[in-house]
Amino acid sequence: MSSPSSRLPLLLLATALAACDDAPRFTQAEPGEALSGGQATVLRSDRNAFSMPSANLTPVRRLDFSVGNSFFRNPWVIAPSTTTARDGLGPLFNTNACQNCHIRDGRGHPADVDSNNAVSMLVRLSIPDQPAYAREIERLGVVPEPVYGTQLQDMAIPGVRPEGKVRVDYSTETVSFADGHQVELRRPRLLVSQLGYGPMHPDTRFSARIAPPMIGLGLLEAIPEAAILANEDPEDRNGDGIRGRANRVWDDAQGKTVIGRFGWKAGQPNVNQQNVHALAGDMGLTSTLKPEDDCTPAQVDCLAAPNGDGKDGEKEVSDNILRLITFYTRNLGVPARRKVGDPQVLAGKTLFFQAGCQGCHTPQFTTGDADEPELAHQVIRPYSDLLLHDMGPGLADQRSEFAAGGQDWRTPPLWGIGLTATVSGHTQFLHDGRARNLLEAVLWHGGEAEAARRQVLTFNAEQRTALLAFLNSL
Repeated sequence: MSSPSSRLPLLLLATALAACDDAPRFTQAEPGEALSGGQATVLRSDRNAFSMPSANLTPVRRLDFSVGNSFFRNPWVIAPSTTTARDGLGPLFNTNACQNCHIRDGRGHPADVDSNNAVSMLVRLSIPDQPAYAREIERLGVVPEPVYGTQLQDMAIPGVRPEGKVRVDYSTETVSFADGHQVELRRPRLLVSQLGYGPMHPDTRFSARIAPPMIGLGLLEAIPEAAILANEDPEDRNGDGIRGRANRVWDDAQGKTVIGRFGWKAGQPNVNQQNVHALAGDMGLTSTLKPEDDCTPAQVDCLAAPNGDGKDGEKEVSDNILRLITFYTRNLGVPARRKVGDPQVLAGKTLFFQAGCQGCHTPQFTTGDADEPELAHQVIRPYSDLLLHDMGPGLADQRSEFAAGGQDWRTPPLWGIGLTATVSGHTQFLHDGRARNLLEAVLWHGGEAEAARRQVLTFNAEQRTALLAFLNSL
């Protein structure tokens, strides 16, 4: 992060940008702007706002949504069990239910210093790429840590050792606005202790990641590939300093490389595969696409533990259960925006565009054909381009993932962000939850977003309030 002395040119930068008439000025809401998810938009803003089905689902289709919800919400148990439809937890895992991470289908949070486990924050692992691991790199996007794999699991079933414990400590630094207002940012330091299987590779790379909100996933999946790729500009040919590019990832079902859309680094291509990998990594549950437990050769007790496979070899998460979970996660509706015509919100929207934030947080797409017809051909407003961007050294985890580098992150959708406190009970943002509010999140932006960040630092108190009013309306 730059020092206060390096920000002396901010007022000159602000003057230059203010003189430019390219940024639109908003004086009224756009038609349909409140319906962030098109006709699938949910008209709720309470603590259950992220847990509602797409508004245009028929009553019959809502039955499948409810059944999928039960498998997403209720705990899985250790095998063997009389609860045969929901057994097979572990041997290694991070939690026993999806809902524990995605609190009310919302955002997770970092581990507290005195908590027993991290629960809604995961730690990804890998070592630097090596030619001998070309197959792993192609299919996993990384080279797994030899003993602990690609994810640290801090819980285990009886008889199996957990892989370790995760905590986060923080240091602080101060950022100053042009008007003298100061904001304290906290920089996380990941603490991994009580390793269950010996020391890690000396070059292990760690990436702490909180669970993201679940809303609108099916709509994002239905954005045509061509519409996403149209925003790519890796060579910055338009000279705006933004060089978005799609991640290229492995599709397990198709057996080929496709564009990535989901995850903090766009490492997953579709909702179904995202679910499969989460079920395997987070809860130790096998499925047709991930038929083996997440145990490495060094974890003998893990490999020898009982599983919850069916008598005929059906995996712990049957194809039908996976179908229902995927239907549920595709159809978690996006809440409607609030106060879209409020003068302060409109002023904040103008400032958002003036700073150039829309260069990555693309406001609008139209979905194409979709696996779920309710999600097809909808005008949606996710405020994301789903592309990778270099966010600078301040946010870097130095861990590559397919085409994503150590400073690259996918633009997270902003829809619903203003309801985070209502739904999840906190306001901790960014991939590792370091930002305690939206203003802190903005100030952590760097790299391709450095110009936008500098512009925000010129905003006075009234402008800061307006910008936050706009973000909280999303």
